[in-house]
Amino acid sequence: MNLTQEDWISQLVEDENSVILDVRTEDEYNDGIIPNAINIDIHKGQGFISELETLDKNKNYYVYCRSGARSAKACEIMNELGFENAYNLIGGILEWNGDIVSP
Repeated sequence: MNLTQEDWISQLVEDENSVILDVRTEDEYNDGIIPNAINIDIHKGQGFISELETLDKNKNYYVYCRSGARSAKACEIMNELGFENAYNLIGGILEWNGDIVSP
């Protein structure tokens, strides 16, 4: 599901069962992240899917990338794998107005 930054944040703040997932490359991740994000690079192909399979499907995932395109694809893949709640940040970290921290 695609969410605007405002909806993504307001839902995330209220969600005690949330995980923030950054699907950018390791280099992009190291340049700065949304606080508490974990990184699984969507470009790893099968490696990406293998790492997703280790995650708890009962949690709610707030997914972002640089602009929102890779994270939209990641959410589709997650839905196919049985994750019910994967939320894509429209506009990605490029349009993010909140804090950005070092990993």
